Amino acid sequence: MNLTTLNQYAAPAGRILVGAFFLLAGIGKLTNIEGTAGYIASTGLPMSTFLAWDAALFLILAGGVLIIGKYMKEALGLLALYTILVTALFHGPHLWADDPTGGQQLNFMKNMALLGGILYMFAHTGKGHAEKRTESQSQEQM
Repeated sequence: MNLTTLNQYAAPAGRILVGAFFLLAGIGKLTNIEGTAGYIASTGLPMSTFLAWDAALFLILAGGVLIIGKYMKEALGLLALYTILVTALFHGPHLWADDPTGGQQLNFMKNMALLGGILYMFAHTGKGHAEKRTESQSQEQM
């Protein structure tokens, strides 16, 4: 199997795995909406039940969109903003001192890695990228 063939499978596999991560996270929040709302309320945010429902439904929708592969640029942009916000509010360094197990720091680092993947996909998704890729492939074939 050559590198071009491997790339054909790697990009959709990565997109589907990231989409599945967010889809399953949304389902997890939806199946424990009271627990999710309680965690949101513990940070002092108002309307915690509304925010819990909003987060769960958004993650399910955005994850599904990534899996399907439509409206990727929009979904990735919104997921990047969501990940930045959630990471800062719920897993930021201000919470590390009160967490002897290191779970908050681990979640912070996981979210940073996810954000890196989201931003990479955002940069390499869409019409402009496809046109550049087609042009460079055409030049290579000449």
